[in-house]
Amino acid sequence: MKDKLLSKQGWVILLICIISFFINNRVVVPDIMEARNMVTAREMVHDGNWLVPTMNGDLRLEKPPLPTWLTAVAEMISPDNLALQRAMAGFAAILLVAFFYLTALQVMRNKRYAFISTILLCTCYNIILMGRTASWDIYCHAFMMGAIYFLIKAFVTKACSWKDFTWAGVFMGLSFMSKGPVSFYALLLPFLISYCYIYRPSMKGKWKALAVMIAVCLIVGCWWYAFIYLFHGDAMSYVADKESAAWINRNVRPWYYYWSFFLETGVWAILLLSSLFLPLWSKEDRKRKEYLFPLLWMLSTVVLLSLLPEKKNRYLLPVLMSAAYTMGYLIIVWADRLRSPQASKADKAVYRVNAWLVAVVVAVLPIAGYWFVYRPGYVSLPTLAVLSVLIWGIAACLIRSAVRLQPIKLVGGVLILFLSAECFMLPLLGNVINNPEMKSVSRTRDLEELKDVPFYYNQKDELRIELVYAAGRKIRPLDMAHADSVKSVLPCAILTHGRAEEELPVKLLRSIDTTYIGQYDDNRWAKSSSRYNDKFVYHITLLKKK
Repeated sequence: MKDKLLSKQGWVILLICIISFFINNRVVVPDIMEARNMVTAREMVHDGNWLVPTMNGDLRLEKPPLPTWLTAVAEMISPDNLALQRAMAGFAAILLVAFFYLTALQVMRNKRYAFISTILLCTCYNIILMGRTASWDIYCHAFMMGAIYFLIKAFVTKACSWKDFTWAGVFMGLSFMSKGPVSFYALLLPFLISYCYIYRPSMKGKWKALAVMIAVCLIVGCWWYAFIYLFHGDAMSYVADKESAAWINRNVRPWYYYWSFFLETGVWAILLLSSLFLPLWSKEDRKRKEYLFPLLWMLSTVVLLSLLPEKKNRYLLPVLMSAAYTMGYLIIVWADRLRSPQASKADKAVYRVNAWLVAVVVAVLPIAGYWFVYRPGYVSLPTLAVLSVLIWGIAACLIRSAVRLQPIKLVGGVLILFLSAECFMLPLLGNVINNPEMKSVSRTRDLEELKDVPFYYNQKDELRIELVYAAGRKIRPLDMAHADSVKSVLPCAILTHGRAEEELPVKLLRSIDTTYIGQYDDNRWAKSSSRYNDKFVYHITLLKKK
């Protein structure tokens, strides 16, 4: 019976993951992080640069290659297939969710807790975003979650489990091959601080296996670095110095920058705050290991990340794992206590605040849709009406869960809302999310006159890597101020912010043929947005010898 229940939960979680990470994953235009990964993957396949990656023809050693290798496999199967390239990150997200669920079972021994915590994780905005994005973050944390699962198994087993320690080392190595030491610092170290303090695992007779784990981790995680050091030592030293300096000098924020970390959970922000302050109104939870372990894990992560000078919101991704465990504990506590006649007024009040806030926000979504989606003409009135009925139906269920004190149904209602949005609403919001007036450089791929013609840009300007991805080819720098430099690469196409005659020498223009191809705009944001950037706007001109 237990295995059957576990199997049912597993299939439901798999279905949730498929919808969350794969359905309609082409809607959002690729960002700079995705473009870097996919351009590098494309050059791996087309140029054979598997061990020494390049990006737009230059060495790309800033990130280890495992996520890019996986993206390159997608490129081999179906070239320039954005959905498949992003699906590789989706598979990594499924791996993360699976190990997250298994870890909850291993620590808490409660299937309902593991299931609810997993649903909470899958409805956190940042997890959904990273599972739909072909970048590196999801990979390193997915593999590290696997390492944590096997490490816990090795800790709780009385006898020394060489197998579990070895698998933990393998997954740690894979995490290191995905994004270096990032997940070791942001996920593994906070876990060890919390787990060792709360559960105090015995290491008697396990030290040799632990040493083997470290050795396996070093072999799996560092062989590529050793290879690059041997054959491209100077380039690797330069990259190491640059990346180290970036952590100190780039995106520097004050130590309290992450004070709003709870907002990374999206719809569950108030629930996470409630779980943080649970001991204030519930004395019986203050000493429960099931609560203190994920709470300390989460707070340790935030503190450690706050110590680093460089800070970005996406670095808070590993916080969501321990946050989901913490929130899951509170939901299960409420599910048990609120059914009892002796339920405290504090528990009822805090739950109702959470449930009613979520219900009200969901209920007003159709009104917001009318003003921001229907009036600008992004959707038709019948479509808005159907979606409004669906959303108000979900809101009614959420209101009922608030009135009847049913926290499990609250989680279920939010889950249905998210799955419905990913299936039915996301495609309709394409023009809201993306620039409806975008005229991408990708259109040049179909122009016969540009087939097999090399692309260049003016070396005095910065070239956004998104243009290289969209063009489907390398775009190399060129000194356009010197006629001889341009003549040496003819025929070619040049990308310039101004018209070609404004940037090329007059003498050169008299001696070559120029064909204006057009103006292209790869801005993800509309011209009315403050994020609109002229760096994405280029004129393309074909140059030939007379």
